[in-house]
Amino acid sequence: MNQEQFKQMKSAKGFIAALDQSGGSTPKALKLYGINEDAYHNDEEMFTVVHNMRTRIIKSPAFSKDKIIGAILFENTMDRKIDEQYTADYLWETKGIVPFLKVDKGLEARENGVQTMREIIGLDDLLKKAVTRNIFGTKMRSVILEANPDGIKQVVKQQFELAKKIISYGLVPIVEPEVDIFSTEKEKCEELLKREIKENLSKLGKNDQVILKVTIPSKDGFYSDLMEDNHVVRVVALSGGYSRELANEKLAANPGLIASFSRALSEGLNVNQSEKEFDSMLGNSIEEIYKASVEKKQEVLQ
Repeated sequence: MNQEQFKQMKSAKGFIAALDQSGGSTPKALKLYGINEDAYHNDEEMFTVVHNMRTRIIKSPAFSKDKIIGAILFENTMDRKIDEQYTADYLWETKGIVPFLKVDKGLEARENGVQTMREIIGLDDLLKKAVTRNIFGTKMRSVILEANPDGIKQVVKQQFELAKKIISYGLVPIVEPEVDIFSTEKEKCEELLKREIKENLSKLGKNDQVILKVTIPSKDGFYSDLMEDNHVVRVVALSGGYSRELANEKLAANPGLIASFSRALSEGLNVNQSEKEFDSMLGNSIEEIYKASVEKKQEVLQ
């Protein structure tokens, strides 16, 4: 584990940028960026187009370590280069931003009120490659839709079983059991989820470290106690379908919780914008998310 990167993830001010849209979500991300599906004809062309979009974001002066401490990549992005450097190396060596890799392969069908992860075929090979590509950590997502104790237990158990494998490669896993913001039982889901997370954290090895990625909770400060656990590097929040404005408002009411936004980060960016317009829009978004992650916390605490 890179100790300088670990220190940054543990204590630096800022948030994590999620640039990890995969095959299924890429067309939607590109459409929001102003590129329709007729602009590419196969997956290879699509991934080239989205890499160009991500490269534009990463190379922007607004995308800096002063406010962004980490970035999550999709495997295809990890394998591509920016200015002759592999993306993860460019992020760390040029920008000072810690690289993560999305490793899950999507979700199973809904069962017991949840969606667990599909089997990650070839995970060991992917983790070996991540190490050679100088990746610091990984990310994997499940979804909770109902307050079903058995389903939530299953989600968290799967997340932590895979986390232990990831830790064995010297990587830090981001455990992401997302609670659907539209669930009519959201608050109850979060109560059950936190109980299961605590149970599984207690079973980790003494030196095992994870990052928790959660939906912004219904109760302000609900996950504050998890931030004190010795196994937890950081607790970060997904935007979960909220607009950036609403996500920031909710995030700001949770001391210690920082953003790990994807769609909310790129909201408003367009392929047809001039570099000045693009950098200004991205800079404003980053500033708003940063304040919700860091500065507004202090106002809440006072």
